[in-house]
Amino acid sequence: MMSRESIFEASLDYFLSPIGSFLQDDTVTEVMVNGYDEVFVERQGKLELTDARFPSADALLSAVHNVAQYVGREIDEDRPILDARLPDGSRVHAVIPPSARRGTYLTIRKFKCDIMSMVDFVRLQSMSAAAKEFFEICVRLRKNIIVSGGTGTGKTTLLNAISAAIPEEERIVVIEDSSELQLAQRHCLYLESQQADAYGRGGLTIRQLFVASLRMRPDRVIVGEVRSGEALDMVQSMISGHSGSMTTVHANTPRDAMIRLETLSLMSDVDLPVYVARAQVASAIHLIVQLSRFSEDGSRKITRVTEAYGLDDNNRYQFRDLFVSKLKGKTSDGRVRAELQTIGNQPTFTSEPYEHAIAERIRLTQELWQEPS
Repeated sequence: MMSRESIFEASLDYFLSPIGSFLQDDTVTEVMVNGYDEVFVERQGKLELTDARFPSADALLSAVHNVAQYVGREIDEDRPILDARLPDGSRVHAVIPPSARRGTYLTIRKFKCDIMSMVDFVRLQSMSAAAKEFFEICVRLRKNIIVSGGTGTGKTTLLNAISAAIPEEERIVVIEDSSELQLAQRHCLYLESQQADAYGRGGLTIRQLFVASLRMRPDRVIVGEVRSGEALDMVQSMISGHSGSMTTVHANTPRDAMIRLETLSLMSDVDLPVYVARAQVASAIHLIVQLSRFSEDGSRKITRVTEAYGLDDNNRYQFRDLFVSKLKGKTSDGRVRAELQTIGNQPTFTSEPYEHAIAERIRLTQELWQEPS
């Protein structure tokens, strides 16, 4: 006899059959249904219009209702937005009319089984070997790291790769809206937010999970993405003993990333003056890794690694670029060539590898570090 889960999976396969080939295609990273008769996919960072279509608007809507039923949630005119996960871990977002003007919108972010490491980033020329070494040392030094970038730049993938430098003996709590991170360490606890049901019951926010995580004796807390008032809890925990934490944020520059964290902190229910929020963010964040996607070839690269080091006399964030990407033209097949290079600046924590007895890890980044005199 088939299990309930097997029945649902077979049902999902049936309802999603018009886009089934894309869900099975490893070269496709995202499937975007803009109404029943228009389907785009993303391959290698570029969008492509396909010939796929659902038989009718009702067929697409039925597929969305089937996904909602699978995850035990409701989607209707009163609750026109659905966030869910398919059996294989792919992330689903749907919006139905009247909120969606052209018909039902369905977006599926494919779940990647293969975990990219920093070695892979170096091989793909998205990161230099020196930057890899620098990240490994900074993680060992328990620096708080923000991965910043726009939509689809690969923030979660890079965060996952950098997290591999966390020592195996540490206890890590991972908090996400929808589980995507797959850490290499054995001692990891994964927490996932939950939407409330039709009666407002059973919901769990990122913020509630974050507060709960601090009672679980974590050595580090990794938040998949901060997008609301939980930013304040995260920033305060970074300051008060949970250093070495990491998260991602939607922003196009390191400065924008800090301002975004500040703004999100003000969205909490704590009545906080702006200057206090700014001072706390400035104290908490040590490093911003900026990602960009090049529209020319769809490639995603680290464009800047920047240290944030407090506020100046005018209460403005202070930054120091440590690595900057230099464009080097294109390859023979039209791919953008860029090299992430040091630019002569040292971080304010330049002597810490020596003070923490990890100087033996310095091989490619000698110019960034300096023994204490």
